[in-house]
Amino acid sequence: MREADNGHLDPWLWLENVDSDRALGWVAERNAETERELTALPGYAALRTRLKTILDSRDRIPYAGHHAGRFYNFWRDADHERGIWRRTTLDEYRKPEPAWETVLDLDALARLENENWVWAGVTFLEPHGTRCLVSLSRGGGDAHVVREFDVATLAFIEDGFTLPEAKTSAGWIAAGALFVATDFGPGSMTESGYPRIVKAWRRGTPLEDATLVYAAQEEDLSVSAWQDPTPGYERQFVLRQIDFYSSELFLRDPASGHLTPIEKPLDANAFALRDQFIVELRSDWTVGDRTWPQGALLAIPFDRFLDGSRDFDVLFDPTPTTSLDGIAATRGALFLTILDNVKNRIVEWRQVDGRWQRRDVEAPGMGALHVSAVDEYDSDQVFLTVTDFLTPSSLYLMEAGSDGRELLKSMPAFFDAAPYAVSQFTAQSPDGTHVPYFVVMRKDAPLDGTHPTLLYGYGGFEVSLTPFYSGTTGEAWLAQGGVYVLANIRGGGEFGPRWHQAALKENRQKAFDDFLAVAEDVIRRGITTPPHLGIMGGSNGGLLVGAALTQRPDLFGAVACQVPLLDMRRYHELLAGASWIGEYGDPDDPDEWDYIARYSPYQNVSPDKRYPRVLFTTSTRDDRVHPGHARKMAARMREQGHDVLYWENTEGGHAGAANNEQTATMWALTYAFLLRKLK
Repeated sequence: MREADNGHLDPWLWLENVDSDRALGWVAERNAETERELTALPGYAALRTRLKTILDSRDRIPYAGHHAGRFYNFWRDADHERGIWRRTTLDEYRKPEPAWETVLDLDALARLENENWVWAGVTFLEPHGTRCLVSLSRGGGDAHVVREFDVATLAFIEDGFTLPEAKTSAGWIAAGALFVATDFGPGSMTESGYPRIVKAWRRGTPLEDATLVYAAQEEDLSVSAWQDPTPGYERQFVLRQIDFYSSELFLRDPASGHLTPIEKPLDANAFALRDQFIVELRSDWTVGDRTWPQGALLAIPFDRFLDGSRDFDVLFDPTPTTSLDGIAATRGALFLTILDNVKNRIVEWRQVDGRWQRRDVEAPGMGALHVSAVDEYDSDQVFLTVTDFLTPSSLYLMEAGSDGRELLKSMPAFFDAAPYAVSQFTAQSPDGTHVPYFVVMRKDAPLDGTHPTLLYGYGGFEVSLTPFYSGTTGEAWLAQGGVYVLANIRGGGEFGPRWHQAALKENRQKAFDDFLAVAEDVIRRGITTPPHLGIMGGSNGGLLVGAALTQRPDLFGAVACQVPLLDMRRYHELLAGASWIGEYGDPDDPDEWDYIARYSPYQNVSPDKRYPRVLFTTSTRDDRVHPGHARKMAARMREQGHDVLYWENTEGGHAGAANNEQTATMWALTYAFLLRKLK
């Protein structure tokens, strides 16, 4: 049994044994207590029914991916609990009610095989093949099985490529070969639980006879390989992912298997795009007398780069308020989605006579924009999704070089947005940094501090939080009189790599300081007061609200802590935790544990403090963030005499729920808890 940092044995370590009878018995008792209390609240049943109706609505946008002339969509509703994979044509997709052809019925498959299958994605043989690799997860975890499927015959290939359950990365080399990174047996996985060995596997041969492509180190995060299938630019690449933010990229010779290192900065993201090599910088890069800034996007002809040239074209040059939010490549264009003070705009780049030409794309100026290629091999069309807090999302079809947009789909309004307005404010963190945040509240709400307010944050892994439309948030919170606040704290990517790196490792407290500063600013503005202010966060955001809970319990009236990291003394020993050492630091290093120990919620919760009530939620099948974090924190707080609730879904993976039924229950419990405590 591992000793805690204070020299005492951790009495709740047994809760890390995910499927033990003792641990599951404890979970069942906590679930029963939570459900008994929250489902009995007035309005719970109606709220859950309403949320389920929203989640099952046939009027939701059926977002689709394109392959070989068909548009594929995975869909869940009341009649398809686990979901159906289906397809249609563009002409049909344009219609209000397209005629869909079912490709794979996951409910029927689960019944036939007596498995709790959850859809985990598909990888096509590009650009025009009929074969694909279907990934299926048991209960929604990251580990999945892989099976070869033929979309021409709508059937699994009986003697096709099949891989057992693991955190697998598999991709096509050609119709008869795959790159496979999976669990090949003892010693083949990294300390983070991901594959460290990738092989080339030929059809008709045993997996154990596959050819070794590359073996990473056990302390690395993972390894993967892929074939770029772009006609005329077919290339093979191998990626050694050292940690979350550093990697080595190799060009592989298909005939000899020889790997040529591509000399990019370790912390840069890079990829080939037809004849170009694209580099996204996370740190300043100096070559000779030229320095390119962190956050920049660079381009150069691929062959020139391999020959040693470094005369890049700069496709994005960041400013203090701008960052690169997304990249989408079509047959002949590159679309960049840019964040400017947490608001999106779009730039299009095309090569004309060997030179890059820039064009600002006309797009709605409200809310958040997302661009994705329809078909990067044969088309210059892109999907544009437009959304904000109060306007239902819309999906458009656009063509590179044109400002024309064809409206394909619009989400219906799931709540009445007319009474509300969105504002953007700035809070000042203790070190003087200005931290933006959004507030959604009624236009006529007096600033008298009485409004139940929910503050949401994340602050990690360079993830940006932007405006979004949610029928669940609107119906379960805004329509119930609540105010919603979204904080853009350091650790995220709202202002590029510098914003993220400002809260790494020994600077993690700055993310928590930013979050607490936003909470204080919301109170200062008269929007709410501590008894009416709740906080919510999941995963790294669960760590955020756990730290806020233990550091400033006086600021909050309720806490919703979802699939969280909380025991930072042991996080790196649990599931994928070792892969996050680049984010948080190494608890086994005394110097790094010194700063981690100051904020780790599990080590800092005290019987001598008075805390707001907490609802912990997680999933038994979460194989990314161990459910032991939430289990142990709830147990320790209960032991110390604090009033907490705990609910663990038996399926769902890191998302917390595996289908609409479970999602409706999870959110109804969460919002019922928050409304009771804050309203």
